[in-house]
Amino acid sequence: MKPLPWKVGELARRTGLSVRALHHYDEIGLLRPSLRTPAGHRLYERDDLARLQQIQSLRAVGFPLEEIGRILTDPAVSSQRVVQLHLDRLRQQIALQTRLVERLKRLAHHLESAETVSADELCQMIEETTIMEKYFTTEQLEEIRQRGEQIGPERIRAVEGEWAEILPAVRRAMESGTDPASPEVQELARRWQGLVHEFTGGNREIAESVRAVYQHEGPALQNRYGNVPDPAMFEYMAKAFAVGKK
Repeated sequence: MKPLPWKVGELARRTGLSVRALHHYDEIGLLRPSLRTPAGHRLYERDDLARLQQIQSLRAVGFPLEEIGRILTDPAVSSQRVVQLHLDRLRQQIALQTRLVERLKRLAHHLESAETVSADELCQMIEETTIMEKYFTTEQLEEIRQRGEQIGPERIRAVEGEWAEILPAVRRAMESGTDPASPEVQELARRWQGLVHEFTGGNREIAESVRAVYQHEGPALQNRYGNVPDPAMFEYMAKAFAVGKK
């Protein structure tokens, strides 16, 4: 390897950047070479390489060049902090790619198990996946998947049947003005909590994410599935849960 200092062409070749880009960095004051030859040619030292690495890391995070200049002039921003920003961004990208892999695997399985898939079915799959990824973390989705495998398809169908009984019963109790402390509603509350615990494994964060889905996506889910809880139902059942804790 040619020893430092490097001319701009050598630096471009070693880093994969264009000479034009390095010239631009110099012109805007983002990366000024430490040395110049008597003829005015740029010469880059090790400190220049370290700054270039910071610039490229911040660009990968998504900062514009103007903002990068301000960040690098801040004495509170260390090289370690810049690297950490880059690592955080890479982890986010890995998580997104992991979710994409899982989505494509599910789609491939669906396509393999069905002779034809309609446009409506594909749209529904995309919509459901988008909703799940919007409200649940990668870790939560994996935990939910594992819970589904543990419970098994038969129990999942049975649970769907139980919800089909509980939700209309709760809605009738609300419409008739039944006291949440009544034995009837308390029994519904116990069944409700039991099913939630079975689905979440007692993970309160997953339970909160489920509630957020129905609170924010309720109308769309109601149009598609018909029988889903709404914010008023959650509020009503919260009163029943509070009574059950006393």
